[in-house]
Amino acid sequence: MNDGRPLLIYDGKCSFCGIWVRYFQRCTGPAIDYVSSQEVGPQYPEISPEEFKRSIYFIRSDHTHAKGARAAFELMAQMPGKAWLLWSYRNIPGFIAASEAAYRFIAGHRSFFFWLTRFFWGKEIYPAAYRQTRSVILKGLAIVYLIAFLSLIPQLSGLIGAHGILPTGEYLDTIRTQTGLERYWLLPTLAWMNSSDMFLQALCWTGCGLAIALFMDIASLTSLFGMFVLYLSIVSIGQDFLSFQWDILLLEAGFAGMLLAHRALLPRNARSPGVIGIWVIRFLVFRLMLESGLVKLLSGDPSWRSLTAMSFHYETQPLPTPLGWYAHQLPASFHKFSNGGVFAVEIFAPFLFLMPRRLRIVGAWITIVFQSLIAATGNYTFFNLLTIILCVSLFDDRHLQIFIPATFRPASAPELPAKNYPALLAGALLILIGFLKLAAMTGALNGVIAPFSALMEPAETLHVVNNYGLFAVMTTSRPEIIVEGSEDGKVWQAYEFKYKAGDVHQPPHWVAPYQPRLDWQMWFAALGGYRQTPWFHLFMQRLLEGSPDVLSLLAKNPFPDKPPRFLRATGYEYKFTTMEERRITGDWWTRTYMGLYFPEVRLK
Repeated sequence: MNDGRPLLIYDGKCSFCGIWVRYFQRCTGPAIDYVSSQEVGPQYPEISPEEFKRSIYFIRSDHTHAKGARAAFELMAQMPGKAWLLWSYRNIPGFIAASEAAYRFIAGHRSFFFWLTRFFWGKEIYPAAYRQTRSVILKGLAIVYLIAFLSLIPQLSGLIGAHGILPTGEYLDTIRTQTGLERYWLLPTLAWMNSSDMFLQALCWTGCGLAIALFMDIASLTSLFGMFVLYLSIVSIGQDFLSFQWDILLLEAGFAGMLLAHRALLPRNARSPGVIGIWVIRFLVFRLMLESGLVKLLSGDPSWRSLTAMSFHYETQPLPTPLGWYAHQLPASFHKFSNGGVFAVEIFAPFLFLMPRRLRIVGAWITIVFQSLIAATGNYTFFNLLTIILCVSLFDDRHLQIFIPATFRPASAPELPAKNYPALLAGALLILIGFLKLAAMTGALNGVIAPFSALMEPAETLHVVNNYGLFAVMTTSRPEIIVEGSEDGKVWQAYEFKYKAGDVHQPPHWVAPYQPRLDWQMWFAALGGYRQTPWFHLFMQRLLEGSPDVLSLLAKNPFPDKPPRFLRATGYEYKFTTMEERRITGDWWTRTYMGLYFPEVRLK
C-alpha cells in the first residue's frame, strides 16, 4: 500500500487483466494504487499464488480485502456514477451469486474475453468523454432550429396567416367555441395570446435569435427551452402544413437536448450535465430508424415485401433531386438490392447503436451514409441533417477528434461531475415512454402498456416522445395537380409552383434543407380526391381572391394584374423520362392527362 490508499492486485501475466486495469487506472487516477501479484504477492502470505491467478484482490485502507466480483465492484465504486453496482451487490437478492458466477466464468476464459474486448473496444479502453460530442450535438440542433425558423418566415403568412390558406385566427376561434380551459393543454401554443401575422413572424425571429445564442453556447438550456416552446407553438397551429415527421422529430430532439445543456449562462466552469442526455438521444435515433423499418413490414405493403419499392421511390417521392432521376435509371437488380439494404439499415443496424463502442460507431456511420444517400436523391428538408446530428451521440470525444480541427474543439478542461437527479429521472422517463411506444407500435406487451397511458398521452401532446415511419406504403405512381385559371372559361393558363413537378422541361430542384410546405402538401393532395383535402378548397378560394400572401408561395402567377374569373385543377400522371427520351427531347418528365381534379369554379 502507498500512503494508505486502496490497492488493487491483479495477475500481471494476464493480458485480459492488463487491458482492464489500464482502463481503471485512467478512470480512478491516483486515488487507487495498481500493482501485479508478481510484485507484491509475497507481502500477502495469506493469499496463495494460485488464488492471485484466479482473482483480483482489492486491499482496503484498513488492510482488509475483497476478491472476485466484490473486488471489482468496490473498485468501480471509486468511479463517478458507478457506486450503484456495489449497492446492488450488497442489497439485491441473488446479485452476489449471479455476479460471482459470471466473474468465475470470465476468469476461466480470459483469453477469449481478451480478444472479445479487443474486438469491441480496440487495443486500449479509454473512459468515455462527451464534452465535444455534446457540443457538436447542441450546435447541430442550433443549426437545424435556425433552418426551421428561417424557412417558415416567408411561408407562414401564406399558409396560416390572416389571409392565408388556413388562417390561425379562425382555427383558434373554432377550438375556442368547442372547448373550455382544456384547450390550452390540447393545443399548447403562444398564439392563444395573439394570432396576428406579426406575432407569428415574431415567434420565428425570436427562435432564430435563440438558435444563434445556442450555437454560441450562451444560456444553452434557456435557449433550447425557448426554441422548444416557440416551435411547439407553431406546430400546434400549423394544421396540415406542419404535420410532418421532421417537425415532431425536431421537437423531441430539442427536448432531449435540454438534458445535454449546462445551466450556466456561459460554459466556463459549468458542471457536466452527465451522460443521461447522450443515452436519451441514442435511444431516440434507435427508435427513429427501427420504427422506420418496422412500419414498412407491418404495413403489409407488397412492394416492400417483394423488394420492388425502390423501383418506384425515386420517381414518386414528393420532391426528387436531379440525382433522383439518375438513380431511377439504374437496373431493377440494383433497386432490389437497395430495397434489401433499406431493411438492413433500418431494422438491423439500429441494434448496433446499443452495442459496445466499436460496433456502435460502425452503426452510426452506416446510418450517416444512408441518410446522405437519401438527401442526395430526395429533398427531405432538414430531416436527414437532423438524423445525422442525432447519430453523433453514438460517438465519443476520442472518435470525434479525428474530424474536428483543434481550433474548433471545446476547451479540454476536465468536466466537473454534477449529481443532477431531476435530469436522471427525466431521462429515464423519456427512455421508458419511448420503449413503451415502440412496443405499442409492434403490438407487443399490450396488456402491460395500458397502465402507462397516463404517461404517454402528455408526451404525445407535447411531442417529446413520438412514433416515426416514413413511406410505410410505397406510392407506385405519381399523380400531379395542375392549377389553371381563365378569364373566359375557354383559354386556360397554369399557375407554376416553385419546386414541385409541373413543366416537363424543368429538372427536379435542389431545395433541402428548406421545405416548401405548400409544394409538399400538393403531393399529398394529388394522392387522394379534393373532397379528402379540405385545405385545397381554401387554396383555390385564395387564388380567386388574389391573396398576395398565398401567391407569394408560387413561382408564376399568370394573372398578375387581377385574379382570373374561373379556376380549375387538372390531374396528370407524371413519369421520369428514360435516358433515350431525355436525349431526344431534353425533357425530365413525361405526363399523361388523367382528367379534372377540381371542377371549374368562380367567385360569386
